[in-house]
Amino acid sequence: MAGSGSFEEFYTGAVGRLLGQLFPVTGDLHEAEEVVQEAFTRAAARWSRLRDYDVPEAWVRRVAMNLAADRARTLRRQAKAMGKLRPPPEVLGASVEALALVEALRTLPIRQRQVLVLHYLVDLPVDQVAHTLGMPEGTVKSLLSRGRQLLASKLGEAEEVLDPQ
Repeated sequence: MAGSGSFEEFYTGAVGRLLGQLFPVTGDLHEAEEVVQEAFTRAAARWSRLRDYDVPEAWVRRVAMNLAADRARTLRRQAKAMGKLRPPPEVLGASVEALALVEALRTLPIRQRQVLVLHYLVDLPVDQVAHTLGMPEGTVKSLLSRGRQLLASKLGEAEEVLDPQ
């Protein structure tokens, strides 16, 4: 889509994918919708430049991931202050496996969630995950390893859930 197309076409083509990628990171559909919408709002303001990018969706994904991390930090501070977390969201139409994965992901730190989702669900290579999140590749590999181990202990079958081949 580089260099052509309207913002509306770009948005229509990418919004569903990005929501699908951010929902497992946030663990809350409403949060995912909010960070994706905010990222697209920022993209719309820069569309004259972004439309010439090879993959403008990657820019929007990075902004959304950063917003999700910022919100997670804020929510963690609020939860500490309140002394309790809100109940998990109810999502209609999701499989039992998908809900179990989202619930297990919610127990992990935000950066582990992000690298797991980007690498295993979005299928980005380690170097692109590192670029998207602004961290060294070694950090991504370490977070992937630890996150996968934690998921395996929570799900008992994280290998199959994340990498069904």
